[in-house]
Amino acid sequence: MGTIAQVMTKEPKTVGPSVSVRSAAKQMRDASIGSLFVKKGKAIVGIVTDTDLVRRAMATSKDLNKLTVDAVMTSPVCTIEGVRTVSDAHDMMGDLHVRHLGVTQGGEIVGVISVRDLLSYYQRNSEPKIAQD
Repeated sequence: MGTIAQVMTKEPKTVGPSVSVRSAAKQMRDASIGSLFVKKGKAIVGIVTDTDLVRRAMATSKDLNKLTVDAVMTSPVCTIEGVRTVSDAHDMMGDLHVRHLGVTQGGEIVGVISVRDLLSYYQRNSEPKIAQD
């Protein structure tokens, strides 16, 4: 089984905490990603995901140009060491009910792994179990 470090996205995208939700959503759309780490100075203080945008921002009546990322982000970031297996990431996401994990090395976040990454990994490395006509 592969390690998370082999599957993760290296150098994940970041955004500042005072960036508008609309701006963050556009950045995610343009990069075709589902999350941005929220960085204050050199520290990662949270993660904003597509789910956060829908449930905590768009579902409210607040102005998305004025609402900032720090108001809707998830903090702290759930993390997993890059040396762990893809199966470990799958289990952790299921247990924590999250779709993104920060990947750490020596305590520092060095990447991100998403449910989409797991799906791609399993599609490449698994035998089909259902025959298609």
